[in-house]
Amino acid sequence: MLRIFLMLGTINAFLCVLFGALGAHALKHTLTPDMLAIFQTGVQYHFYHALGLILVGVVLFNYPQSRLLKLSGWLMFTGIVLFSGTLYSISLTGIRGLSMIAPLGGLSYMSAWLLFAYAAWTGK
Repeated sequence: MLRIFLMLGTINAFLCVLFGALGAHALKHTLTPDMLAIFQTGVQYHFYHALGLILVGVVLFNYPQSRLLKLSGWLMFTGIVLFSGTLYSISLTGIRGLSMIAPLGGLSYMSAWLLFAYAAWTGK
């Protein structure tokens, strides 16, 4: 399972660099400043949680049976899809109604970090 989180983390880190470059170069001239800011927020949180996925994979090396760490990793990945994915979609389509999905991703992110902390504290 640790390899899955390492791969998810590194692939998502690659996507962050790709999307960051896209936003800095190609989208800079096509999106309004507020839509570009939304896109950049998506990239920022995406990157934090790509690193989080890598961290989950590394820690799972020492605790390979930890269900809490595995759940934390899946919640981080879900957060990337729901939060960052929604922000990307809003910025590229202008459909602000999609913003109702983003809080679910935010809850996934927060839950992931709380589970990670609990797993670290208890050694589970």
